[in-house]
Formats: sequence, C-alpha cells, structure tokens
Amino acid sequence: MFNNFLKSLSILKKFLFINSIIFLIIGSLTILYLNNVKPNLILKKTVNHIQTIDNTIDHITRLNIKFEEDDVRKFLFSTRFLFQNLDRVILFDNEYDLVGDTDTLDLDPRSFSKRLDIVELEILDNKTSKKVLETKNIDKEQTISWKDILTNYESSKDFGKPYTFTQEGYNQFSLITIKNVILDENSIGFLAISENANDIRSAIDERKTFILRTGIFIAIVIFIFSFVLNRYFLKPIKNLLNYTKIIKDKSRKKINIEELKSRNDELGALSISLDDMTLELQRRISHAENFSTDLVHEIRNPLTSLKSASEILHDTEDATQRGKLIDILSHDVQRIERLITDYSQMLKDEVALSKEKMKKINIKLIAQSVVDDFNNIYETKKGIKIELNDINNLDEYFIIGIENRIEQIIANLLDNSISFSENNQRISVEISKNVKKQIILKVIDQGRGFKETSTSKIFNRFYSNRPDKFGEHSGLGLNIVKNLVDLHGATINASNNIDQKGANVEIIFPKV
Repeated sequence: MFNNFLKSLSILKKFLFINSIIFLIIGSLTILYLNNVKPNLILKKTVNHIQTIDNTIDHITRLNIKFEEDDVRKFLFSTRFLFQNLDRVILFDNEYDLVGDTDTLDLDPRSFSKRLDIVELEILDNKTSKKVLETKNIDKEQTISWKDILTNYESSKDFGKPYTFTQEGYNQFSLITIKNVILDENSIGFLAISENANDIRSAIDERKTFILRTGIFIAIVIFIFSFVLNRYFLKPIKNLLNYTKIIKDKSRKKINIEELKSRNDELGALSISLDDMTLELQRRISHAENFSTDLVHEIRNPLTSLKSASEILHDTEDATQRGKLIDILSHDVQRIERLITDYSQMLKDEVALSKEKMKKINIKLIAQSVVDDFNNIYETKKGIKIELNDINNLDEYFIIGIENRIEQIIANLLDNSISFSENNQRISVEISKNVKKQIILKVIDQGRGFKETSTSKIFNRFYSNRPDKFGEHSGLGLNIVKNLVDLHGATINASNNIDQKGANVEIIFPKV
C-alpha cells in the first residue's frame, strides 16, 4: 500500500515526503533528547550534593553536633572547606526551624520560593550513582515555605533518602538537595544544599537555540533545493515527457525544446539526442511510407501488364503471338520478383546498418576484390573488361567505413554500368587522392550515358530511365548506393564523359 502510494507521487513530492518523514523522526528524537538532557544535568550536580551531604552528616554524627544555632554555627565555620564549591548550606531542626545557614543565620525561611519542582531520587547504594525517578511540578503562583517542603518530605514514603528540588525564577535557576540527619537511629534535623544552577538552564537554552537554528537552516536548504530541483531538473524532464507524449499521440500541439537543447549539461544532451532521435524516426517513417507508395506503384505496372497478357494469351491460338505473350509474362514476373527481393534486402540492410560499426579500411583492396569478381563473370559472358586504375600509385587508400557496404557500393555501380554497356566494352574503376587528402572513387563506362539535364534524379527510387532488360533490375541500385554513401559521410555525383561516350559516377570520401 505504502509502495503504491510512493509510486503515485511525482519526484518532487517523493523528495518532499521523504524529507518530511526524516525531519519528523529527527524532530521526535530531538524532543526526547531535550526532555532527558535536563534531568541528566541535574543528576550530575545532585550526585555531588548527596556526596557532600553524606560527608557532612558523617562529621555531625562523629562530632556529636547538637542542632542548636551556636553549635551549628561553630560547625559550619570549622568545616567551611567542605562547602567551598557550593553556594549555600542550610540546616533545620525537627521543628523545621532554621538553625544554620552559610549565607546568613537571620534568613527568613518563609521567603524561600514561589515555584518549586521536586525531583525525587532513588539511592542505589551509598557510593554509586543516583537515578532520577520522577519530577513533581508545583504551581508557579503557589507560595512554598521550607516548612511545607520539609513536611512533605517527612511524610513521604521515601523519607530518609535524599530529595532534590529545582527552584526557577525570572533570572535564576537553583538546585536544592535535602536529607534528614539521623543520630542514634533518630532523626535530629534536616540538611539542605542550595546551588545556583544557571549553567544548566544556559546549556538547555543553548541546545534549544542550536536545534531551532539547525531546523530552520535545514528547512531553508530543503526549500531551496526543492526549488532548484523543480526549476532546473524536474520541469525540463516534464517538458521532455510531454514532448514524447505529443509525438506518440500524433498531436499537433507544439512544445519548444530549443531552450533545453541549449543547456550544456546532461539534460541538454538528452534533449538533443531525443530531438535527433525523433527527427530520425520521423524521417524513417516518411521514408518507409514513400517507399511503400513507390513500391506499390512499381508493382502495379507489371501486374497490369500481366493481367492484359494473360487475358490475351487465353483468347489467342497464334503460336507466335503466344510466344511473345509468354515472354512478356516472364519479363513482368522477373520485374516483380526483383522488386520484392531488392526491397526485402533494403529492409535487412537498414537493420544491419544500425548494428555495424565503422573502422579504418583500405578501399583499394576492396575495389580490387570486387573488380576481380565481376571480371570472372562478365568478361567471359559479355566480353566486358573492368579495370582498376590507381592514379597516385599508392598501396593504401584508407577511409573510415564498413567493408561489406563499400563492396555493395562498388558492386551496384558496376552492375549499373554493365546494364547500360554494350558487349566487349570497357569499364574503368579509378582510385585517387586529392590535395585535401580525400579519397576519390570513380566508375567510368562507355555506355549510353545520361539523358537527364539534372543527373541527381538517377539516385531516386525507381527512376524511369532504365535499360531494356529491366526485369534484371529493380531501379533501387543507385538509390541504395546514395544511402550508403550518405552513411559514410561521403558525396556522390554523376555526369557524362566529356571526351568520350559513356557515364562517370564519382564518390568523394572524407579525409581520415
């Protein structure tokens, strides 16, 4: 349930929610700490008080001091070194009358305090540390006299054990510890130690102030961080998300991510990559749609021819005409088969290209291999001779590319040149390097050349100026070449030869 709740929150809300939980936990622990720090500080001072009280009672019982003003005064003067670190020591008799006071013997015991907090202590043993059990709060407006305190102490079930009181005024915090004095198993009076404990209140106030300031600082930091997180990270991510949704839903709504693309951080790089990926996807979709349309158009023509020829073939009995019609049927079937084969190959090539990696290759060795393969086929079959000419007489012409795709480029160009060449003609493949250290590959034939004024048209799919035996070709060869050339960052141009009959196709590969 909780996981589902967290999953439904945005990143900013998750951040604020988790920080709120942590803040609450830390706050609760802080409150517990503050609630315990005061008793602990009081306990440390109380332990010293009890040790002093025990030592003082030992001296009183050992010296057999009577709880009378004269004896007690003499005792206090003689043992004053015991109380040099304490503010005040007070002694009362069993009648709750003041018999000794280190400050003054004439102190009016009824004017002692208006607010008294009683901290009851349990003595674990005579020498070990003491443990705070409970605190009794007395109303601020209630006037408390020493007599009331001593009466309450004497009537309590823990009579005989030390009691600690805290007196808190406007600008003073005092700590008072009281215990009865026992002589010969009889209680003969009471001894109280009072100490100014403003350092306890100061320590607590300092901790409260520090915690409050820290809490405010953390809250401000969380607020600023949340603002920065939302403004500079979450909002851009949300814009990118909306951008992808618009593309997915094919909505006409526009979201400008140019501002995100201008960022120099990872979000800027992500925006550029996402935009490029989107444009590439749209290009591929458009390319596939156009290609499918062209393919349907190209298949429709031979299908129409097939239908007409089959209808005529069904009605004619002339052997000569039937032979011509069968040739037409065979020719159109070859056209359709070639179209489907090349289209399927193009789809496979597009998938393969996304997985293949370019590397440094020697185009001269690849060209020589392709030329040798074609010579083995067409020199015997048609008498067509293909030559590889190294213009610069170099052993190595390096480019960055995919080896089998370079083979495909050269093979398609040679295949195209052969289809427009007569028997026993020559085709030249030239390799050279220009002054810019760019590699230039040329395929020059002696065929019919180009009739077009703008030769860039020949690289379009299913271009119409084709050889007579079109059943052997799909009209996709040069288009495939153009796509592969673009993939390698190269440029391709076609022209007619100036000084002789034929065509010249030139590819310029970038400098390695």
